Amino acid sequence: MTDSVRAHVYVSGRVQGVYYRASTRDAAREKGVDGWVRNLDDGRVEAVFEGSESAVEAMVEWCHTGSRAADVADVDVTREEPEGVDGFEVRW
Repeated sequence: MTDSVRAHVYVSGRVQGVYYRASTRDAAREKGVDGWVRNLDDGRVEAVFEGSESAVEAMVEWCHTGSRAADVADVDVTREEPEGVDGFEVRW
């Protein structure tokens, strides 16, 4: 897929223990975005999104709100070269 883009995202705030990862997975699958999401030891959530530019941008925007119980303080986004990730998973 030559028009694929990749965003590497770090989300801070109250984003662990609030179904943020599961909600991210569900939103990504709904938008047709590949990648993964995981909790970090420092309390942030890390995610990678690959897909069309519009779908990836929609996921980055989604991260600013996240799950219903989340309280997002910041979303740090880095653009990277796509790696051809297939599917979307929650990593442990």
